[in-house]
Amino acid sequence: MDRDRNIDSMTQDVWLDRHPYLQRVADFQAQVSAAAADISIASAHTPNFDNYIGDYKAGIPLLRSAQAAIDFEPAEAMIVSLLENLTSQHLPENFVGECRVLHTQLRSELNAPSRVVAWLLDREGFEPAHPGLLRYLGWTALTRFLSPLADGFGSWREEEHWLREYCPICGSPPAMAQLVGRDPGRLRLLSCGSCSTRWRYRRIGCPFCESADGHRLSALAIEGEKYLRIDYCQSCRAYLKTYNGEGSEPLFLADWTSLHLDIIARDRGLKRLAASLFEL
Repeated sequence: MDRDRNIDSMTQDVWLDRHPYLQRVADFQAQVSAAAADISIASAHTPNFDNYIGDYKAGIPLLRSAQAAIDFEPAEAMIVSLLENLTSQHLPENFVGECRVLHTQLRSELNAPSRVVAWLLDREGFEPAHPGLLRYLGWTALTRFLSPLADGFGSWREEEHWLREYCPICGSPPAMAQLVGRDPGRLRLLSCGSCSTRWRYRRIGCPFCESADGHRLSALAIEGEKYLRIDYCQSCRAYLKTYNGEGSEPLFLADWTSLHLDIIARDRGLKRLAASLFEL
């Protein structure tokens, strides 16, 4: 019980006090969130999920299914508006300048906003002037747009029908994992680094090379990090940052709050195969 209370009491301020090198990332997040909050949220229409059940069982992510028929046009407008809002914020000039360039590109190129959404979903090639920044801002807007749909989809879907290595909503590989419950019945959830969806995956196994050999999987404990560790596969050398606990998921699974683990993993020759929204 003490362990659970410690997790629940962990706030972003406490975390930043212990990890001051993340403060600049936190400030950047806050400024972008404030700019996004000024945009009218056009919620995605929730489809009849029963029309999608065949594709779901076949492993086709929701946003890539023709049966779901998601209209992304409002999200496209939100991305353009977010870029426009950021050009008037009190942010570093180089960042504002990159936002201006992207905003001009999306306004001037034919069908650019719709091509951006397709690019975010890895369905179409697009060559943005600043791809790292556009991926971050694009998913910031897209996640807000999809929030009600994602909630409804989470209530509808049956977890045992999607024990797959990629996100059931957008198809991205996992950026993190979470262990929940108590042994011997602990569950492993994977967490999408793009749309923040969590889904169940088998307890033992690499979600990248799909090796089921438990002897090829290792865990790297991080000094000073009670609830985070690095799980990696000795076969493919890919890793997952893993939150070993429950409570404070928005903090521990945010990806940016554990960027220092990515550096540790890289220094040990491990590979991050999930896309990062923070390659700015």
